[in-house]
Amino acid sequence: MNREILDGKIFIYPTDTVYGLGCNALNISSVEKIKKIKNRDFKKPLSIIAPSLKWIEKYCLVDFDLKKYLPGPYTLILKKKNKNFLKHVSSGDSIGVRMPDNEFCDEIRKTEVPFITTSVNLSGEKAIIRISEIPKNIKDQVDIIVDEGELSGRPSTIVIDGKEIKR
Repeated sequence: MNREILDGKIFIYPTDTVYGLGCNALNISSVEKIKKIKNRDFKKPLSIIAPSLKWIEKYCLVDFDLKKYLPGPYTLILKKKNKNFLKHVSSGDSIGVRMPDNEFCDEIRKTEVPFITTSVNLSGEKAIIRISEIPKNIKDQVDIIVDEGELSGRPSTIVIDGKEIKR
């Protein structure tokens, strides 16, 4: 699986909340393909699964205890130390960072590269908790589908400046 991640393959995969759509965030063409698959505005930012807490501290400004939230069902909106870092993922000065508490996501982190994490649904549609709910046209555009059965369906909680925002 590591080779496929590093090569930029597009995945449908389980998280600790809903099924995600993702790829190696360093692969610009794969990131752009995900935005096309989702019919997502290319200017709208995506989030990433970070390889480690150390990685987050290296690339983002953090002024609270990351261990309070990660790993877990949270998306932390953090300021980037360098505005141009992963600008094809998030063109602004901040980026959404996750570390889902899930076995497959643990495997993703072992590659030590950031990995796109966005829900597998089309933009604006409800989140997907079963592979059978994913439209065929989306399935046909990905390289690998990892099925872990039905997921919880609760969206991640967003944390901005150390404050939780329920969705």
